[in-house]
Amino acid sequence: MSESSFPAGEFLSQITYPKDLRENFSVEQLPQVCDELRDFIIDVVSQKGGHFGASLGVVELTVALHYAFNTPEDRLVWDVGHQAYGHKILTGRREVFHTNRKYGGISGFPKITESEYDTFGVGHSSTSISAALGMAVASKFKGDENRQHVAIIGDGAMTAGLAFEGLNHAGVENSNLLVVLNDNCMSIDPNVGALKDYLTDITTSHTYNKVKDEVWHLLGKVSKFGPSAREIVQKVEQSIKSTLLSHSNMFESLNFRYFGPIDGHDVIHLTKVLEDLRDIPGPKILHCITTKGKGYAPAEAGSPTKWHAPGIFNKDTGEIIKVTPNNPQPPKYQEVFGHTIVELAEKNEKIMGVTPAMPSGSSLNIMMKAMPDRAFDVGIAEQHAVTFSAGLASQGLVPFCNIYSSFMQRAYDQVVHDVAIQNLHVVFCLDRAGFAGDDGPTHHGVYDISYMRCIPNLIVSAPMNEEELRNLMYTAQLDETNAPFVIRYPRGQGVMPEWKTPMKKVKIGSGRKVISGTDIAILTFGHPGNLAVAAVEQLKKKGISAALYDMRFVKPLDEVMLHEVFGKFDHVITVEDGCVQGGFGSAVLEFMVDHGYKSKVVRLGIPDRIVEHGSQAQLWAECGFDADGIQKAVEKILASAAGKKSNIA
Repeated sequence: MSESSFPAGEFLSQITYPKDLRENFSVEQLPQVCDELRDFIIDVVSQKGGHFGASLGVVELTVALHYAFNTPEDRLVWDVGHQAYGHKILTGRREVFHTNRKYGGISGFPKITESEYDTFGVGHSSTSISAALGMAVASKFKGDENRQHVAIIGDGAMTAGLAFEGLNHAGVENSNLLVVLNDNCMSIDPNVGALKDYLTDITTSHTYNKVKDEVWHLLGKVSKFGPSAREIVQKVEQSIKSTLLSHSNMFESLNFRYFGPIDGHDVIHLTKVLEDLRDIPGPKILHCITTKGKGYAPAEAGSPTKWHAPGIFNKDTGEIIKVTPNNPQPPKYQEVFGHTIVELAEKNEKIMGVTPAMPSGSSLNIMMKAMPDRAFDVGIAEQHAVTFSAGLASQGLVPFCNIYSSFMQRAYDQVVHDVAIQNLHVVFCLDRAGFAGDDGPTHHGVYDISYMRCIPNLIVSAPMNEEELRNLMYTAQLDETNAPFVIRYPRGQGVMPEWKTPMKKVKIGSGRKVISGTDIAILTFGHPGNLAVAAVEQLKKKGISAALYDMRFVKPLDEVMLHEVFGKFDHVITVEDGCVQGGFGSAVLEFMVDHGYKSKVVRLGIPDRIVEHGSQAQLWAECGFDADGIQKAVEKILASAAGKKSNIA
């Protein structure tokens, strides 16, 4: 099948924008629209990859929202964005949807610059309520009282503090805000915590479900009551409060009118409910029950975690297609972390594991299975994860707090206030450091070197390979280390098929010379050292002798090694998979200036701009620090030096 030959069904082919949906189809025709939209998503994602289960689960909700509301005049704010594929297809991007998450193609998440229908950029969870409330208050301030604002948030995303902060504020603003709670009992992994239990109580309560059909039957007639509609709604609210106070109290206490739960896959009923709620003023919550992977049997019957983003698969059988190389392959860094922490914890009873809702992504699920009383999934709550870890450390334990680099940005104050100032022994394992690939700029972990190395008391490190990751983890948990310790590592595979090496202590602040050379020094931090190895081999064939140093620590720096480098080399290149502003290269420059050296230093890394999505290899090349980029940088700096000598002569 060619890039542009994904066929749309009879109805879907007539819909370019939501206006076409509203003007050309009756409510009774919406089920067929949903069927065709779901089939289209399955067709494309099965062959091109991408997020899957979440978008299938909200097909009916997506169609109903665009039918009931006058988008883009009315604002839909999606949370996270994993669930927004149907939204993209209905809003002018069906013909290019096959480029989703591909280099140069459309984003896998809503993006303001991509479409006027994407009202807010969302890659991380739990931002929708606050953003939609800001829009609602702005509309009210500008005198636009009729514009509607809808935040669509999953029950997993609702576990984050930011979501509750938004609810708390929204309850006193009396703006046109509807929060649609998409309740499927899942984020990427199964949800945890008291909120999950609370929502389960609502959806399984016999008392609640006995009366909710009568309540919705009455609400469905609100539009027929004209001016007295508000009085009818108040009576309904009083009925809910008096009969079901224990279930509706949490949302009611925040001044939200709570409606539901309703079947999120009954598009006709859902559309009528949304049309009625559109006419009720003030903050409201509609609780929809959905199923991830709805309409695709293997996804419904299988693991929701597996079908979150399954990659390429056979849509007829559900078989996920993986190319298995003949030779042994290196593991993913996250897998090395997952197995190594269990090895360490078996010998050190102080070790605990903590992750904010990413046990599978971080591989902490290995420890959760082996030692369930010592590994914790705290929900989508990065700030809590850090301070919870600090609490553990204050009592003499050694928590490994595993958070994606980009998610750690949300907990920066806690790193400073709760860990660094108190100098607590928390080990931060920053997964997905550097480019996150097809997830794009919301997920790139490009700032952590800069924002971590400026904090007192922190040790900041990065392994070049799996052996180094194991050694750093071993070193970090030692009693003698007794300090906040950061280990950053990238998404994806390492370089060592035989990775399970004996662990040994690394001297904190020590680097290592990987390759000797005479013409130029290349200093690397973390995984990009492997790219530099390939570059050095290419340069050798051209008669250029480059020395390669794996610095291993950006804080503290190996000053003995740096004195050796600057005492010997007039030309130095630094390589990192982080932002060049304030990063590893900047640390090396600071050392050079502080000690009066005059070498020519070129920093390679991620430039001061937002880098879009693409494979890691594509983005390394774009930013000029893949093997070819490093080679060209070396040749350029040496050619420039040779030219200057020639001019002087």
